[in-house]
Amino acid sequence: MQVVTINAETREKTGKIANKYLRNEGRIPTVLYGKNGAKNLSVTHRDVKSLVYTPEFKLAKLEVGGDAYDCILKDIQFHPVTDEIVHIDFLQMIEGHKVKVNIPIRSKGESEAVKAGGKLVTSMRKVTIEALPKDLVDEVFVDISNMELGSSVRVSDIEVPDTISILSVKATPVFRVEIPRALKSAEAAAAADGDAAAPAAEEAAAAE
Repeated sequence: MQVVTINAETREKTGKIANKYLRNEGRIPTVLYGKNGAKNLSVTHRDVKSLVYTPEFKLAKLEVGGDAYDCILKDIQFHPVTDEIVHIDFLQMIEGHKVKVNIPIRSKGESEAVKAGGKLVTSMRKVTIEALPKDLVDEVFVDISNMELGSSVRVSDIEVPDTISILSVKATPVFRVEIPRALKSAEAAAAADGDAAAPAAEEAAAAE
């Protein structure tokens, strides 16, 4: 499990004016929700860059003064025009308390349908799971070995240990194998040839 260490500073003032001042100073207003309540903090864009701008799931370690907090990214807000980060919420992980996180879904195995020309299409990139902090994983897998042309695998096919609960809708497709246009055309042509050959065979049989 990858962990991003972030140096955070306590902020005494809150509200729009104080937050605007922080952002002008290149810092992001942040709230840490933990067992002792909420802490108003601030972080730099540089420190959170590798945590936010990545398709991977990572944990965060917030260092505030001499204290350290193991966290997950709870919520993040972006500016509607510039797309810059304007606010972040972190949730402290507490031993014995389950957390909900979104983690990437990966495929494993090889599909004969894909080898034959089918296109593997990703319909869902992340799944929501719930687990104790000690049981968290940074990705889950679904086996595509038995997929055929036109078939799909669903959330219910994702492999997880008993210590993890999947909260996403189980019927949601994750991967599907599309039949390529060239293969569809070839099948349609073959079917048409077969249909055309049938009357000719019947006429030949009748002539005999």
